[in-house]
Amino acid sequence: MQLSGLKTINNKYAISKNIINNSNKYIEQMSHIKIIIIGIFLASSFVNKAQKVLTLEDAMNIALENSPEIKQSRLTMEQNQEYLNAQLAMLKSHFSFDVTPIEYSNSEEYNEYYSQWYSSENTASKGGLLIQQPIKWTDGTLSLRNNFQYRSTTTETFEYTTDPLNPTKVTNTYTGFDNNLYLSYNQPLFTYNRVKLNLKRQELALENSTLSYSIQMLNIEKQVTQAFYTIYQKQMAVKIKQEEYENQKVSFDIIKSKVEADLSAKEELLQGELNLATSKSNLDNAVVDLENAMDQFKKLIGISLYDDIEINTNIEYQPVIVDLEKAINNGLSQRLELTQRKIELNNAEFDLIETKATNEFRGDVDLSLGIMGNNENFGNIYDKPTRSPQVGVTFSIPIFDWGERKARIRAAELKLESREINYKSQEDDIILNIRQTYRSLQNLNTQIKIAEQNEKNAQLTYEINLERYRNGDLTSIDLERYQNQLSQKKMDLANALISYKLELLNMKIQSLWDFEHNTSFVPQELQQNIKTE
Repeated sequence: MQLSGLKTINNKYAISKNIINNSNKYIEQMSHIKIIIIGIFLASSFVNKAQKVLTLEDAMNIALENSPEIKQSRLTMEQNQEYLNAQLAMLKSHFSFDVTPIEYSNSEEYNEYYSQWYSSENTASKGGLLIQQPIKWTDGTLSLRNNFQYRSTTTETFEYTTDPLNPTKVTNTYTGFDNNLYLSYNQPLFTYNRVKLNLKRQELALENSTLSYSIQMLNIEKQVTQAFYTIYQKQMAVKIKQEEYENQKVSFDIIKSKVEADLSAKEELLQGELNLATSKSNLDNAVVDLENAMDQFKKLIGISLYDDIEINTNIEYQPVIVDLEKAINNGLSQRLELTQRKIELNNAEFDLIETKATNEFRGDVDLSLGIMGNNENFGNIYDKPTRSPQVGVTFSIPIFDWGERKARIRAAELKLESREINYKSQEDDIILNIRQTYRSLQNLNTQIKIAEQNEKNAQLTYEINLERYRNGDLTSIDLERYQNQLSQKKMDLANALISYKLELLNMKIQSLWDFEHNTSFVPQELQQNIKTE
């Protein structure tokens, strides 16, 4: 009996050894077949679907071209550019010409001095040329005006000198030309220069819209980069779940062979089937998440949802040295938002200047020098010219406004104070965000090293316990736990690498300095504009 028992044990051991050897050969064969099938599938997919491979730079260029926010910011910038062009055009000489080809009137009027009625018939043709030149430095206006007229006038009156009872009808007729040419200048006194202020306002409006356009491009770059790495993260999840599924199939084949050889309980096979089904479900969920994220990515960059795309990126870990002091100094000197706060501060100062002009004491000086002539013959129009110099000074003196001006000035001063607080707060926010990003980068450097070591340990642990599982020293539930641990460590490493890449981008946006290439960071489209200019 003892000998037969020993033979039975030896036979079972030999059978189990053969099963393990056969399973190893089966795994190797399946791996080769799997590689061939995947290669055929990828080749057919490339031929049939013609996937478009996008790098991060490609996606960024597409988004900058198709983004509605970028288009809207560009339109606003172009609109303010046209407003500035119009404001600059107002500083040049303005020419205007008024012409009346024909003017006719026939009227009966009463002359109070002579206490009599008279009739008048007038026919005229006239024109006027006006040239105005605003003076930017003084806010004055220099004008040259010329009024030319041809007129034909007939007037009928009655004279009572000879016979008071029978007045004599007298008809007076005049036909001739007259011309009035004069140069005038108007100069406001004791007030601010409105021309220079309006021009400066429009320049700041254009600068502000340009900054908004640049900031919008930075935001788009951040959104596209985050979405791009999210796709990569989802792809890594699918890859890890695929590896997990393949490992589950291997472990299922092993337990199936053992159960068929009566080396393991049937419950182990049921648990193996459950583990395999769960792994397949997790893989399907990961694929669905990837497809959903891919649709959102297509919408973000502005391409068709039916386009078949694939992303290509390098996520290898390369430590980047970040100089915190340089990052803060460059951020404070170059950040676009800080420049916008300065513009708001300048506009508040302009508002205060305009408010102080409410009910202000001001004056106006008007100077004019002209020459006037008339004659029945056009060529002799200036035979007897008449000079017409004029000068006038006008003052506007407010007396009492019930405190309106004082209240408006105080409100403008409070607005200016608020803008100063916003500017200082923006500086503090820039320093705070750069310091936080710097600390996060330092922490991620450590996390990546730990994640790399954890992945290596988890891979080694899984391989050791897979061998124990083959030898029957480990249950499928325990192997499942090691498999989940390996998958989690791989995802932890991928997430740490992605977080590091995103924090590097965040540092670049916060400081406007690219520490990876040690150059000043300028948005891509602004670089194109600079080259064009």
